Amino acid sequence: MGATGSRLPANSPVRPEPVEGLLFTYDEKKRQSLDKLGTNRERGKMHRPLRLTVDRSAIQSNWRWLADYAGVAAGAAVKADGYGLGARETTEALIEAGCRDFFVSTWAEAEALGNLPQDVSLVVLHGVGAGDVEAALQLPGRPCLNTIEQVARWKEIAPERACDVMIDTGINRLGLRPTEIDELDGLSIDTLHSHLACADEDSAMNAMQLERFRAVVSAVPAKRYSMANSAGICLGRDYSFDLVRPGLALYGGVPRVEAEGNIRQVARVEAQIVQRRTIPEGETCGYGATFTANEDTEAAILNIGYADGYLRGFSSHGSAFSGEYALPVLGRVSMDLIAVGVGAAPGLKEGDWVEIDYDLPSASKQSGLAQYELLTTLGSRFERRWL
Repeated sequence: MGATGSRLPANSPVRPEPVEGLLFTYDEKKRQSLDKLGTNRERGKMHRPLRLTVDRSAIQSNWRWLADYAGVAAGAAVKADGYGLGARETTEALIEAGCRDFFVSTWAEAEALGNLPQDVSLVVLHGVGAGDVEAALQLPGRPCLNTIEQVARWKEIAPERACDVMIDTGINRLGLRPTEIDELDGLSIDTLHSHLACADEDSAMNAMQLERFRAVVSAVPAKRYSMANSAGICLGRDYSFDLVRPGLALYGGVPRVEAEGNIRQVARVEAQIVQRRTIPEGETCGYGATFTANEDTEAAILNIGYADGYLRGFSSHGSAFSGEYALPVLGRVSMDLIAVGVGAAPGLKEGDWVEIDYDLPSASKQSGLAQYELLTTLGSRFERRWL
């Protein structure tokens, strides 16, 4: 509306005239509001109704336990932005704890880590493709070569530089087959790797892969040999060789029973209450009306949903906590919201925080999702805090 009360067409290029008596025009108010918003962003004051708190000491404790259990040097997989929690922060914490070997998937991830101390090594697990040559020559990381083509490429572009090599002993994912090891002649191999397919299970395939790798180890000279991830470490020291490569367990995942009671929870998720309401007896809650209240039910609507990585597998199965009280998820998880029952917590109100049950083994059972998925799907809307 202008001062006369006439309405401008929606597509009108004409700007409204200032209304007499107002201190600022609409545009000036808008500009000042946006300036203030920008200042708050710069100062880090923008409110976020989701919090992800990462326990630095827990990551360090988990790494120490894994190294002790393996009995050899332990590296750290920090790929996928440190399993969704922050690669740079994780790397800094583990360097402080004594870790000196780190693993990422791509050269873009290597670059994102920035400069590392001279005595720290970084390995790019996907090797060096045709489009990676410039990055591989400029960045300090070592490629882990996976194919005959990558081996030939590395011999051509960096014949004097060390590399790692992956041997496929049965997972049929990345790596050269044992029948292709003659192609490795002339390489300076720092670490020769293999990777277990079923280490989180009591599978006969574990022993089969171990024997295949031992045969390759006896035939291929390298500075070090490595096979075990987090679950592989738990299989025992026969799988340790010279270096282990934990990932999941660093971040609070429990890959096998041997790690239970030794791995600390690393990530804690909290969400703010948007609204507290009563669902009347007989009425439903959420999309699909999958929850029906058997009685008047107190519920809190929380500011978290599948867009934040709290996926639909938690529908009617997940839970949150307020102090000692468990708060069950009611009905379906939606994009931005979930409902939890708060009858046991009468004091909870709009604006209060509750903790989502995100202990990885527990959350995995609730949702049917792998512990890996629970971490790496966490979204960007969290206020991320390292303690």
